[in-house]
Amino acid sequence: MLLENRVAVVTGGAKGLGRGIAECFAREGAGVIIADIAAPEAEETLRDIQAAGGRALAIKCDVTSADQVRDMVAATVAAFGKIDILVNNAGSLLGVPGATNLATVTEEAWECVLNLNLKGAFLCSREVVPYMQANRYGKIINMSSMGAIHPPMPTPHYNSAKAGLLGLTYDMAIEFARDNIHVNAILPGPIRTTFYDKATGSMTAEETEAFFAMLGSMVPLQRVGTPDDIAGAALFLASDLSSYVTGVALPVAGGLT
Repeated sequence: MLLENRVAVVTGGAKGLGRGIAECFAREGAGVIIADIAAPEAEETLRDIQAAGGRALAIKCDVTSADQVRDMVAATVAAFGKIDILVNNAGSLLGVPGATNLATVTEEAWECVLNLNLKGAFLCSREVVPYMQANRYGKIINMSSMGAIHPPMPTPHYNSAKAGLLGLTYDMAIEFARDNIHVNAILPGPIRTTFYDKATGSMTAEETEAFFAMLGSMVPLQRVGTPDDIAGAALFLASDLSSYVTGVALPVAGGLT
């Protein structure tokens, strides 16, 4: 029970990587807040965690809204009394199909993607940090991407937002180290989640398997990752196993660098 008596907020915790992290943290003893704009999926994740004996709370929250973030954090503290861990996981390409490039990214798409992937982490961190400072304990994990340092294809708004998360990680790690708040980032490689639904939606089952086999063939470990692979790294960074680790960007990418 590496997170016994801890309280963790996981943004984007309803599905994909966030769900895997939320379920892992609950198994390790944490009270988990599933903060997600997708309310039905958040409730489903909540039911599964509770059915397994875990403690959790689902809160509908758009992380790009300062008011909703403030309300989510207040509801968390009201329910659990504190916040020990924040996982800034909410993010996506907002339905943009396939690769794009600088010439085709609209100003609207740029703002939407940066708001969700970068501004959301800023807003959540800003609200949570005072509670961590008051308790002189905190773990913040920012979910970046290998695209931040080695883009597999041109998606300038998404990759720029994920690179910005690294800058935010390094900055907060220095600022809050004296408060015993650890701030680190995870850089996932290709992970089999709903992130790829746009690419595989029109494929047959056989074509989908071939697609993920192709992705896996480009990874030194010769497979795509799973949400559990990311959850294991997040558990390390959220627990006291990483008590001397801050300001680190950890690739979890099967050997991709």
